[in-house]
Amino acid sequence: MAVINDPNVAANVAGVGAVASKGLHTIRLPIDAGTGGWYRVDAISGTIGAALAANSELFQFRFVTGTMSLALVYKVIVSAGLVAVSTAAGPVGFSIVPARSWTVAGSGGTRLTLTGNNAKLRTSFPTSQVNDAGISTTGALTVGTKTLDTQGAGNVLVHVGTAAVTAITPAPLVPRTNLLDPDGEGQHPLVLAGNEGFIVKTTHVGPAGLTYAVGVTVVWAEVAAF
Repeated sequence: MAVINDPNVAANVAGVGAVASKGLHTIRLPIDAGTGGWYRVDAISGTIGAALAANSELFQFRFVTGTMSLALVYKVIVSAGLVAVSTAAGPVGFSIVPARSWTVAGSGGTRLTLTGNNAKLRTSFPTSQVNDAGISTTGALTVGTKTLDTQGAGNVLVHVGTAAVTAITPAPLVPRTNLLDPDGEGQHPLVLAGNEGFIVKTTHVGPAGLTYAVGVTVVWAEVAAF
């Protein structure tokens, strides 16, 4: 058994283990980013064309070091909404894949504005060092120069059919899903060093006739060390 003493008020003592007779209340705070900061951004695609190929990159996120050495990515939330129903049943899914040695940014789609105060969760935080991020308008993004991991780090997968899609409306095609922490257990973040990042890609060829829009939200911190 043990106790925890307040260094400023001697009478304040918290019991731990068998000695505790009352609940120990704690306050959960984000990690201290020091001279870095916390950021959050979201992006919405255009209408993704029918039967888009598997492994098509729909979202890209590239970090380049400056005054901060690391980006700690805690959430990558994806969702999708139906635009036009499919004419054949099939799977729809998205996967997050870490990227290393990312020396040339991707292109195409809509590139996000991350300069100035954009994406900051507090005005006093420094401007983000994310060099480039983009989301698809109607098709796959141009990949740039990078090395993707062989396996992804998380995915969401649903099945659609012509009758099921029309019957379930207005349910989302793909519900909001955090690809990095689907169970909310606070696992280790995805840690990005300079010229590293991640993509969100399709897992399968889109079912015939199906068109949809994708939303992506990213939450991250930029720090000198971790």
